[in-house]
Amino acid sequence: MDTVRLGRTELQVSPICYGTWQFGGDWGEVDERAAIASIRHARERGVTFFDTAQGYGFGVSERILGRALESEWDRVVIATKGGLRMDGDRLVRDSSPSWLRRGVEASLEALGTGRIDLYQVHWPDPRTPFEESAAALAEMVDEGLIGHVGVSNFDADQLRAFPGAETVQPPYHLFRREAEAEVLPYAAANDLGVLAYGPLAHGLLGGGFDEHTTFPADDWRSHSPDFTGDRFRRNLAVVAELRRFAERFGTTIGQLAVAWVLSNPAVQVAIVGARSPRHLDESLQAAELTLGPDDLAEIDRITSAAAPVTGPAPEGM
Repeated sequence: MDTVRLGRTELQVSPICYGTWQFGGDWGEVDERAAIASIRHARERGVTFFDTAQGYGFGVSERILGRALESEWDRVVIATKGGLRMDGDRLVRDSSPSWLRRGVEASLEALGTGRIDLYQVHWPDPRTPFEESAAALAEMVDEGLIGHVGVSNFDADQLRAFPGAETVQPPYHLFRREAEAEVLPYAAANDLGVLAYGPLAHGLLGGGFDEHTTFPADDWRSHSPDFTGDRFRRNLAVVAELRRFAERFGTTIGQLAVAWVLSNPAVQVAIVGARSPRHLDESLQAAELTLGPDDLAEIDRITSAAAPVTGPAPEGM
């Protein structure tokens, strides 16, 4: 697989990044052996970029990733995220310098490595000045604990206010496009690396759901309005039309959705989470699919009937 430069960093990464949120427990029960096999399959297929987070099970996802890639550290790029913690049974934002340092140390231990290539603030913390968070991360760059600093789920104003951010990880898919208004133009103008997450709209654009689909109680989608009721049924109709459009290319709706994300010139990387090698192989083929202006216009027409899919915030998990 060809690589791309991630913004103004020197990091050369695969345009498909393997995301590991699904291994932290928020998507239901995790089969660790199968998870490790899927990660290693991604590596065998040429994926060099892997994204995880301290908050994905508070070490669970990172430990699985570390075990899967323990002999590959010099051939892969690892991104993780911090700035969330548990307060009793509530997940809260905390980007204070002390918690970020504890998070980096915990992530290094869980991953089993001495350096994190890209460390991202997972969500903006309104209680901690961005300058304090940025300064703490810059210190850890100087110490060699992390290589580069990024942010995730920041809007454009927050991104401008965070000193030293080299990358941004926004949610971006056919049913969630607000990043196009300011975040992506700002990133392009300032040569920031963009890792778009959720290109399959948390499974909705995978094409496997219908009006009878339900989710286990320990899957966050089971209590999300995006995956129940009228909004869900409305979007299933859009998915059906997108599937018919994808068939014109001899491709799947999932490949179409990932290719659409990568077609934005501001986006270098699409983060894809897959529980099985088959699903991953499907997404990897999206990197070879080119969409022209007429194709993009038709996709816009189809998705104009969609209801927005926003996904969860920490307070709703």
